[in-house]
Amino acid sequence: MDIEVNNMILSALERQSEPIDRRDLQIESDVLETEEFNNALSYLERKGRIIINRKKVGLPSVMGCTAAKILRVSRGFAFAQPLESELPDIFITASSLKGALPGDLVMLKNITVGGKGFSGEVAKILEPGSRVISGTIEKPKSKFGRSYIIPDADFNYHLRIVQGGELKSKIGDKVKAAVYYEPKEKRFYARVIKVYGKGNSAKICADAIIDSYGIPVKFPVPVKHEAAIAAGQPITEVEMSKRLDLTAEPIFTIDGADAKDLDDAISVKKLDDGGWELGVHIADVSHYVTKGSKLDEEARQRGTSVYFADRVIPMLPVELSNGCCSLNEGTKKLTFSAIMKLDRKADLVDYRFEKSFIISKVRGVYSEVNRIFDGSADEVIMNKYAPVMECLESARELADILKEKAKKRGGLDIESSELRFVLDENGVCVDVSERERGEAEELIEQFMITANSAAALYAKSAGIPFVYRVHESPDPEKLSSLAELAAACGFQTRRIKEGVHQTDLAALIEKAKDTKYSALISTQVLRSMAKARYDPRPLGHFGLSLADYCHFTSPIRRYPDTSIHRILTDLVRGESLDIIKRRYHEFAAESSKLSSDCEIRAVKAERDAEKCYAAEYMTAHIGEVYEGVVSGVTVKGIFVMLQNGIEGFIDLLCIDGTEFAFDGKTSTIDLRSGKSYSIGDAVRIEVAQAVVSTGTIDFIFAKTDL
Repeated sequence: MDIEVNNMILSALERQSEPIDRRDLQIESDVLETEEFNNALSYLERKGRIIINRKKVGLPSVMGCTAAKILRVSRGFAFAQPLESELPDIFITASSLKGALPGDLVMLKNITVGGKGFSGEVAKILEPGSRVISGTIEKPKSKFGRSYIIPDADFNYHLRIVQGGELKSKIGDKVKAAVYYEPKEKRFYARVIKVYGKGNSAKICADAIIDSYGIPVKFPVPVKHEAAIAAGQPITEVEMSKRLDLTAEPIFTIDGADAKDLDDAISVKKLDDGGWELGVHIADVSHYVTKGSKLDEEARQRGTSVYFADRVIPMLPVELSNGCCSLNEGTKKLTFSAIMKLDRKADLVDYRFEKSFIISKVRGVYSEVNRIFDGSADEVIMNKYAPVMECLESARELADILKEKAKKRGGLDIESSELRFVLDENGVCVDVSERERGEAEELIEQFMITANSAAALYAKSAGIPFVYRVHESPDPEKLSSLAELAAACGFQTRRIKEGVHQTDLAALIEKAKDTKYSALISTQVLRSMAKARYDPRPLGHFGLSLADYCHFTSPIRRYPDTSIHRILTDLVRGESLDIIKRRYHEFAAESSKLSSDCEIRAVKAERDAEKCYAAEYMTAHIGEVYEGVVSGVTVKGIFVMLQNGIEGFIDLLCIDGTEFAFDGKTSTIDLRSGKSYSIGDAVRIEVAQAVVSTGTIDFIFAKTDL
């Protein structure tokens, strides 16, 4: 695949208002090599970027078509997401699917818009998806019937298992199944190809989730071999002579108590002029993971470490992630240091990036540092941090100013309910709580943001290819919906409608903070914004209100960080700009795309697994009554969040003698009794059901709340 040739062809087609003859297109695009031209056409057609109709070629929009991905299939219809156009999801009847399955890349035709939105038909399947799903075996509906699979996603109905396709599975088992379409019957069938185990185990469900998302678990032998060799390399005198010696500095790490991959350390000095010198020292992963190595290719395909309640699937083998790259206390380590000077207002006035080596003086723990800050630390903790106490005090002072600066520039402090799961010795979830974020966590966050911003500024100023972390401005339509919702909650929305700035959204979040709408407004602000991603262009970060931003500080667990360490290493060591551009132009674009895709995959898998663990916990509490808060309202019912952060659903349509009407925003009312439920209302619920295999939790009202 030659990206430049593809772009030349696409650019030529963009200049055409109607399909063009194949031969004329070759001349117009100036791709003189016929084989190269034909290969590019074939690739672009497979990816849905162009349509070839006999000897004519055109963009899908010119041909009245659009490429799309099938999202989900229900009985009688499906939805597809256009790849390149601004169209919303497109409705497709079952008879117009042509056997397309979720995940398939298709070309849609006859796209029309009606009262219920856009609809279309599948012209052809361009590229089949995996056609493999995970689900749970359900017993036959009749004595002599076949078993069914309840899919975990993509299909909104049960799939019949083909005759002989059970593969020794039992009722209630979590399985992997291949799905295929029978044209004569116009029906989808499934065949079990793997049995994970009982579907009422969150651990088993996590296994299935990992598998279904294609997240690699085991490292290939050649990769493990390379890791062992890299980890066994001593830090030589020659290597140290090329680096800045920071071993005498009061450098230390702060992480969670159970963290093993310590990839960032800090140092802070108060300067005579009232400013600070902030050092952020990052594990030099790119020294061990070299371009083109098997380790590098494996890390590139994984993209990120993935975190579950009972395990971590690391991007790098443990010999690196927990070994030679981890900045363990009292051990000499190779680092890449961002050394920044900030004035008394914490404005960045100077910075430099240095290849270095350090010895961490203390293995800090968030909970311990928080106890120092709140004055509850005992003598043992105080003695532990004595070697870096002066540094820690300066760090706290600087972090407070940085937090205030972030607030003034409009950095969005969005609430999130991240859950913490406690498992017993058998891996069963026995406790759930919302993860706390204390002053120490915020301190490290501010320092990492400062280093990430400096790295992005350094790269942009030098004009080199790079992998930026970007977050674009919110979609105007989503902002309009946010404004309507905020107005319904009683908040002023004029500035949001007129053209939003970060400070406007930050002000809205602040106004809602001490009200019952706090979580709702934070969630809706988050949903109104574009998804953060990686990009070779410096497009800025809206959420942080920063013009320059990247991910520099976590190369053990994120490939984009490793990528930019590699690029910055060449810059720091004096490589010419021309060589850096030639070496990394394509690499930066590919790393951005792959890293974004891998991040999305990891986030979805982590969320799906969390739902299963939450449901597993609630299975031990069926029939119990809890206090909760209405967290969401829909046509069908209400979502209720408990004090531990777990959310469940109450189906209002199943309550006899009621007729609920949803206002479309925040409330629903029973037209018969006048009883209403709004977001933020306190309610008492009883746990009715929890299904681990699907991660769903159902509540009913406690008798006193009926």
